[in-house]
Amino acid sequence: MSKKPATRGPVSTFIHHHYRHFNAAALIDAADGYSAHIDAGGKMMVCLAGAMSTAELGLSLAEMIRQDKVHLISCTGANLEEDVFNLVAHDYYERVPHYRTLSTEEEVGLLNRHMNRVTDTCIPEGEAMRRMETAMLEVWTRADKEGKRFFPHEFFYQVLLSGKYKEFYQIDPKDSWMLAAAEKNLPIIVPGWEDATLGNMYAAAVIRGDIKNVHTVRTGIEYMTWLAEFYTETTKKNSLGMFQIGGGIAGDFPICVVPMLHQDLQRDSVPLWGYFCQISDSTTSYGSYSGAVPNEKITWGKLGAETPRFIVESDATIVAPLIFASILGW
Repeated sequence: MSKKPATRGPVSTFIHHHYRHFNAAALIDAADGYSAHIDAGGKMMVCLAGAMSTAELGLSLAEMIRQDKVHLISCTGANLEEDVFNLVAHDYYERVPHYRTLSTEEEVGLLNRHMNRVTDTCIPEGEAMRRMETAMLEVWTRADKEGKRFFPHEFFYQVLLSGKYKEFYQIDPKDSWMLAAAEKNLPIIVPGWEDATLGNMYAAAVIRGDIKNVHTVRTGIEYMTWLAEFYTETTKKNSLGMFQIGGGIAGDFPICVVPMLHQDLQRDSVPLWGYFCQISDSTTSYGSYSGAVPNEKITWGKLGAETPRFIVESDATIVAPLIFASILGW
């Protein structure tokens, strides 16, 4: 078990007292296991699926990054961009608490107003997506003209660190996990970036001829080759753990690096993942990877018999902030 924080705030005090059984107990076990991994000198990768940035996970994740509780992030293109959308357009977002009862006509009304709905939250196209398209086109085309290539997250870092868009910030900058990551130059891998809104905009820019070299933005295979070397070097000194929020490519992509290193590159001395936790509301079912229990990953050479492994079958928008609060001692 992890050593207790020097001080334990009201949130972590409450959950450690009340969360004693079932998924609640699994939440505590996962949080304490995370802390124990870090306390022992381990490093942690956090995987973001779904729309956790639009759920404003930055309110807790940004502080996790600042306090060196996160050392690598794997996320979807949506999570990469939506934290920045929220940063520059938060006041234009609209919440639709009655989203379950929206009529087709009401959905069309949102479309006509260019309000893109994610569950109960609508992202404003003009103030969020188009504003960032303008910013990204500037760094994309500059790199293209100079014959330089960067990963998707590196282009975001260039925009954020330039300070050019500070005047548009509509939330406290400390609540943006992307800004916290940029300030630390935190490594990020973004598999399947092409299906994100800005990935689509990049494709459109290539089609229009604004960008001449389609490879100006580096690809998923390059992310995997980078991750292979990062994992190999990092685990020479530190165990690397994996904290997966949701399912899908954000977790599926990076966890495969270990069997690839072992089976395809014969780097047999590379250790397995040193910690694993998944928060998911996908129930175990036939052929469901997101709903598969962690033990299944042993058969694929991803986790070992001794790897601390946890699954919290619940809503990540509720669970993840509580786990981070516990780790941070809030």
